[in-house]
Order: sequence, then C-alpha cells, then structure tokens
Amino acid sequence: MRIAQIAPLYESVPPARYGGTERVVHHLTEELVRLGHEVTLFASGDSKTSADLVPCCPRALWQDRESRESLPHHVRMMERVFADVTRFDVLHFHTDYVHFPLLRRQPWPNVTTLHGFLNARDLGPFFGTYPEMPLVSISDSQRRPIDGANWLATVHHGLPRELHTFRGQRGEYLAFLGRMSPEKRVDRAIEIARRSGIPLRIAAKIYPEERGYYGEVILPLLRDAEGLVDFVGEIGGSKKDEFLGGACALLFPIEWEEPFGLVMIEAMACGTPVIAWRRGSVPEVVDDGSTGFIVDNIDAAVRAVGRIREIDRRTCRRVFEERFDAARMTKQYVDVYRRAIERHQRRTIE
Repeated sequence: MRIAQIAPLYESVPPARYGGTERVVHHLTEELVRLGHEVTLFASGDSKTSADLVPCCPRALWQDRESRESLPHHVRMMERVFADVTRFDVLHFHTDYVHFPLLRRQPWPNVTTLHGFLNARDLGPFFGTYPEMPLVSISDSQRRPIDGANWLATVHHGLPRELHTFRGQRGEYLAFLGRMSPEKRVDRAIEIARRSGIPLRIAAKIYPEERGYYGEVILPLLRDAEGLVDFVGEIGGSKKDEFLGGACALLFPIEWEEPFGLVMIEAMACGTPVIAWRRGSVPEVVDDGSTGFIVDNIDAAVRAVGRIREIDRRTCRRVFEERFDAARMTKQYVDVYRRAIERHQRRTIE
C-alpha cells in the first residue's frame, strides 16, 4: 500500500524530547515500512525516518527561534501533499483539520487522527460542516464531546516493544513526566509526595506560556519541599527510559479530559505502575488494581502509594505488550486505511 503520513511541523519525527503526536507518527511510520508498505512522510526537515521524507520546513518549528508563525508552513505542506494525491493509495493526516477544504475539492482516500482535546462548542459546528471526513480517535473518551462526527475507529497509541526497558526491581521514588501546565497538576504530585513521604522526581517541559504558572505556583512548592522533590527538567531517550523504569510509580494527577496520555504506557512498558486521576482516557489505559490505581482525590492517591507493592511489575509489562505495542496499533490503522479506500471507491461508483 502507498501511504502518505502527514505530521505536524511543531516537532521533528521523532521528537528529540517532548512531543507525543510526532512520536506516535514515527512509530507508526517505521512499523508500516517494516511491514513492506511504501510510505512517504511529510514532516520537518530534521526528521529521521526509514520512509521517503518530504521536508516541509528546514527544522521543527518549536525548535526554530526564527519561526513566528506555524500556519504558513502547514498550508505550504498541504500544497505539496495535494500536488498529486494519485501517487498514494491513502492519505493519513495528523494535522488537525487544516486539510479539510482541500479534501472536499480534491477527494481521495483519507483518514484524520485527532490527537487533542475536542471542544464541542468550537468543533461541533465545524465537523458538522464536513460530515464526510473520516476520523480516528485515540480513545473512546476523546470522541464523546462530538460523538456524532464521522468516526471510523478508535486506535489507542502503541510503542515498539524494544523501546523501553523492563525493570522488575521496584524503585524508591515517584515520577511525574509531562508538561508544566495547570491541567497536568504538578502541584498535586508534590502534595502526594509530601504526604506519603516518598521522594518525587519531576521531568517536565516548560513552554513559554507556562513560565508564569511555574514561577508563581510550582516554584514555591518546590522550595518548600526541598530535599523531597527534585525537578530534573525536560528529558528524552535513554534518560526518560531510566527515569520511568527507576520509579516505584508514575503519578498522573490530571485535571482535564486527557485524550490518551502516552506517558502512561511508556511507564507500563518499563514495568512501572500508574497512579492516575479518573479523567479522560485513564480508565481505558490503566487497569485499576492490576497496572496501577485510578483515584479521585489526593487522599486516595496517597493511599494508592501505600499499596503500590501490590502491583506486579511483570503484569504492567505484559499488559503493555498485549494492548499497547506498535504492531497492534499499526494493524488497526491498516484496517482503517482499507476501509477508507473502500468507502472512497463506493462513493466514486455512486
């Protein structure tokens, strides 16, 4: 199958550090190539791939200090994609919905995976304007605000089995990994560490718009918890593997409807259980009492920390391999591609 993967240009594919969408696109692309498909990746020029790379900007936009606007680069990328769609059997977009008007005027087998939170007020009327566009959700929870859209499937993210190292020995610290944003609730993680007496290590990326929150809310908490809480900054690659694998548990104390939460399956791949709030995709990813604990408040989270020895790290790894590996994700997407092609062919005949 000739497949076009169209990635966001914010981070490279794969990202050097933070960047969940681009990381998923990378693993999907590599697995498709491994299976013998002919894949073309539209991405930033600093991307690394086994597919045929079409560079659509010199480097990832969020790593380019001279870049001020992202939309022009994505519009230009669409021009390159739609220059000749007949060279592909299917187009797979990961770029929100900037391509919808072009697809309406130049129909071709396609699917769009939506990677973010869906605000019904903004996007409900939009998807109503483009009811023919086939969509994939990354969790059943993600699609609920706009359940009437043209959903083809839910495909949970997956990672290569060899990407993370299973560690059977339980660590001595709690881990938080993610963005330094209010909805990720780093403050809750710090409070859990303080009340449980277990050291916490925080690995977080701070975007420019989050610096105020970090300085005003989080930094004073870090000072008060000095000696118990360690902020290590943004990490990736082998350092992230060691960070997650060396923890006794990952804290995921979110206060928003998380569409998926890639870090949860990264932790499980290392054998590390997850303590997560009952929001968004969490009940679809974490098996309560088996791969971690699902909680509703800080008191319950502190109790879960005290019970973390009840979780078998081998079970976390086994569940990851059974439900969240890249091969499973890719197989599901190939099925989606075939359905999208069949739908297009039926419409063409009609």
